[in-house]
Formats: sequence, C-alpha cells, structure tokens
Amino acid sequence: MLIPTPIDQSYDKVIATIESCNTKEHLIGAKKMLSNFKSLYGTVGFPKAYLYSLDKVLKNKYIQLTCQL
Repeated sequence: MLIPTPIDQSYDKVIATIESCNTKEHLIGAKKMLSNFKSLYGTVGFPKAYLYSLDKVLKNKYIQLTCQL
C-alpha cells in the first residue's frame, strides 16, 4: 500500500532532482519527472506559478550545464 506524498514534498523533490543533475542525460530524466509532476498535480489545481518556477529551475540548470561543456 502506497502512502500519498503531499504536494510540497513532491515539489521539493523535483527541484532537488533538477539541481542534482550533472549531465544532459540527467536533465532528460528530470524533464520527464517534471512532466509527470505537471500532469499529476496540474489536474488538482496546483498553482501555475509553482509550475512556472519548476520550468525556470530546469531551464537555468540546462544553461548552467551547457556553459560548462
């Protein structure tokens, strides 16, 4: 039996996953995780500002990794 995870814990986990990425391949996995998060919590009315901030964190990490290479 699975215990439901509160939205704020899931949000924090997505951010932690994105920030821990070291390669573009990791970012692909993080992007899929973000997509799943959006599809799951977007239907329950999760604020769009938080979804936007997750997109921004992902974009910033992509830029950071691109500049390192």
